[in-house]
Amino acid sequence: MTPTHHDLLIRGGTVIDGTRAPRFDADIAIQGGRISAIGNLAGHSADTVIEAKGRIVAPGFIDSHTHDDQAVLSQAAMPFKVSQGVTTVVAGNCGISAAPLRPDMELPMPLSLIDTPAEGRFTTFRAYLDALRTQPSSVNVAAMVGHSTLRAVTMGSLDREATPEEIAAMQALVEEAMEAGAIGLSTGTFYPPAVKATTEEIIEVCRPLSARQALYVTHMRDEADQVMQALDETFRIGRELDVPVVVSHHKVQSPQNFGKSQVTLPHIREAMKKQRICLDCYPYTAGSTMIRADRGMLDCRVLIADSQPHPECAGRDLDDIAREWGVDRVEASRRLQPGSAIYFMMDENDVQRILAFEDTMIGSDGIPAGEKPHPRLWGTFPRVLGHYSRDVGLFPLETAVWKMTGLTARNFGLHQRGTLQPGHHADIVVFDAQTIRDAASYEDPKKPAEGIDAVIVNGAVTWQHGAHTGARGGQVITRQPISQDGQNA
Repeated sequence: MTPTHHDLLIRGGTVIDGTRAPRFDADIAIQGGRISAIGNLAGHSADTVIEAKGRIVAPGFIDSHTHDDQAVLSQAAMPFKVSQGVTTVVAGNCGISAAPLRPDMELPMPLSLIDTPAEGRFTTFRAYLDALRTQPSSVNVAAMVGHSTLRAVTMGSLDREATPEEIAAMQALVEEAMEAGAIGLSTGTFYPPAVKATTEEIIEVCRPLSARQALYVTHMRDEADQVMQALDETFRIGRELDVPVVVSHHKVQSPQNFGKSQVTLPHIREAMKKQRICLDCYPYTAGSTMIRADRGMLDCRVLIADSQPHPECAGRDLDDIAREWGVDRVEASRRLQPGSAIYFMMDENDVQRILAFEDTMIGSDGIPAGEKPHPRLWGTFPRVLGHYSRDVGLFPLETAVWKMTGLTARNFGLHQRGTLQPGHHADIVVFDAQTIRDAASYEDPKKPAEGIDAVIVNGAVTWQHGAHTGARGGQVITRQPISQDGQNA
């Protein structure tokens, strides 16, 4: 018999359960951090009641692509995530992770983007996850180990291929990370620390993934002119290892490639028939990464987000800075390094086409540092729900929610997360479908979203009435592979 008194009761809401099923009206009860009942719970009581009439009650959003590795410790309240309904972050993307590191090593860009202090670095992946368990964040964390980080720890020089001895050393570090609870390994072969890594090096370093069916996740070598070749390299690595692959923040960049998503998406769909492939994207036409001085990245508008030598340039346009200094854009970029910038390099039609692709998950790819970050850090999920689902009509709200909950939980193997079912972890967001929207802009990027009523992480009310409650109920999540029908494999 179901108890009639609970820790928390969400009453009178309309449930979108994260499976793409049609919405339905129901109450949701929570006990001991898990969902204890869903249905008509008239007559039930609770220590805390949230009135949700006229609101959508959905699973907490899972951010499939973040660089929150250090922020979950140094900014443990995570207001930029919980304020938009995110209850779980997938960290360790683009080849960059907070562990393992040596205390004495200098971090090359983009490793230094995740703000890892020299003091208190984690020399093993286990030490990093243990710290997260000891000092919980406000969100759950599923973490990957980064290939560029492994190269930086192992190799004296990064502008060459790894030797067999270095590959063996990296492989041992991957094994340690897997045993500690990493859900996979990511690469960032687009970035200088891993540009020289061969496909064969990556396959050998990743060998420990195979036995555990852990994920291979990649910021590919090229998202512009050579995007098709980069996709094929990614698929080959997945086949050789017999593991699922995730194509991170899929895009086609630079004007000469606008429209090429009409080629990449059918290619991905065809490959999906033969192997396990996932992809995510963010809902903006601008990306954000380390400040680059190569011309391919400077063929578009560039907004400086953060510069260590010139912090006064945050929020300014690269063209204006170059004009003021009397230099060209390449030289201005060099002077601004190290730092991060926003690059307006995509076409809106491609963004919409990739977003609408059935299997695309939602990831923010935000960098939680500096005064003028990309607005995706604070606005990604409400932007999909408000702008793209409600206003543009790209897909129904049930589909939008699924793309940021049930689909992501299935692909990443996050057991009993991502859907609202009795027994599942109580990660829940309550929002107003009519008013939800991203308020963050390129000019004012740190504005919290509108229309989010409450965010619950493992049963703890963490965000309500536009403010953080102080709760830090986040957990470390490890991977349990889930089959295509949503059941544990």
